This record gives sequence, structure tokens and C-alpha cells, in this order.
Amino acid sequence: MDTKTLEFVTYCISKLASLLKMPQLEVYRRLVESGILYGYIVPSYDVLHTFGSHYLMDDLTSYMREKGVLPEK
Repeated sequence: MDTKTLEFVTYCISKLASLLKMPQLEVYRRLVESGILYGYIVPSYDVLHTFGSHYLMDDLTSYMREKGVLPEK
């Protein structure tokens, strides 16, 4: 993983933790265990980093719900 991707991953984890009101380590654990981090965020960096923050968080939380990482609304 290059520096730009690592910075983006760190940003996503931080923003998700704030939005979901949970520790960053817990967000990281859920993303890794569900395969979202290395199966979606990292390989899709080129597209995802172009999204605005609000849209990005909506996209990631929707995918986390789809994968069963977060409860449905």
C-alpha cells in the first residue's frame, strides 16, 4: 500500500469512527474482518478518493450494513 492510499484509509477510519461514535480500532477491526478494507477500500482508492466526504461516508456505511458489519437503520 502506498502512502496516499494509507492516508486515505486512515482518513476513512477516522471519519467513520466519528460518525459511528465508536473507537477507531473497532472500526478498523470491523473493516478488516468483513473484508471491506482490503477487498473494497484499498483496491477502489482511485475512485473512492474522488468522492466528497459526505458521499464517501454514506457509501461506506451502506456497504458496512450490507455486509452485516453495522445494524440496519
